[in-house]
Amino acid sequence: MMRVMLWFIVSLIPSIASANVYPLPDKGSRLIGEIKEHIVVQGDFFQTIAKQYNIGILELMETNPGVDPFLPTVGTRIVIPTQMLLPDVPRTGIVINLPELRLYYFPENGKEVHVFPVGIGRIGRETPEMVTKIKSRIPNPNWTPPASIRKDHLEERSEVLPRVVPAGPDNPLGKYAMQLSYGDGSYLIHGTNKDFGIGMRVSSGCIRLNPDDIEWLFNQAKYGDAVRVINQTVKISSEPNGAQIIEVHSALSKSESDASREKVVSLNAAIVKFISQGNVDNFKANDALLAQDGIPVNISL
Repeated sequence: MMRVMLWFIVSLIPSIASANVYPLPDKGSRLIGEIKEHIVVQGDFFQTIAKQYNIGILELMETNPGVDPFLPTVGTRIVIPTQMLLPDVPRTGIVINLPELRLYYFPENGKEVHVFPVGIGRIGRETPEMVTKIKSRIPNPNWTPPASIRKDHLEERSEVLPRVVPAGPDNPLGKYAMQLSYGDGSYLIHGTNKDFGIGMRVSSGCIRLNPDDIEWLFNQAKYGDAVRVINQTVKISSEPNGAQIIEVHSALSKSESDASREKVVSLNAAIVKFISQGNVDNFKANDALLAQDGIPVNISL
């Protein structure tokens, strides 16, 4: 029921997205941005706030547990997650971290990073992890839904999809698409013709951006640019100033029943070693791992 209400509310809102651009941190650092606060005014709800700051609605919900996303109380202070650790990958090209529902774009100038909310594959049609590149750039794309998607639409919505949806206002790919080399080339980074789904798990596996964001990214990215899709629920950094920072996101659900359960974060050897350091407060680390609120936390003693 909540998902249906959310989609209905989102569909009523005009797009007002603008890019979040951060200078790259000094060598040895991964921390970028600053936490912002938003004071709820009459008429605000999470989707309007998410659009105002160009962040995803699920990350806003993750950061503000206990706040009603549909009717937040006027005067409530909402945390805007505009501070983050860069993922532990090379700072080049496009990087999509699935648990964050964020896309990072690193221009060749090596001075900044652009961060955008994205929609990714829903449960059962997950966006796969991959190391790939841009295979082609397609303005005004046609959409050729595969047989599996046509079958899903018929069975789930009694909707008969055409074999080809031409470019135009009825095309769910929007005005721009970039084909990835992964697999049979069926995965795209694309726009949308509907004003919902950004920062959510609603696609059939492709990566979906706001129309303004994909237009900008399309004009920056080139054929052959690197694309990495990763799954880092926990990001860590030993900062040059001595601060030990951890950022924890909820793991992606693998089934509808899994979505309603509280998730335990899996820790690899590097993370276990990080939180076992003598200068780390284990209580703070444990709190961050339990909260999974997507906010960088200084867990230094």
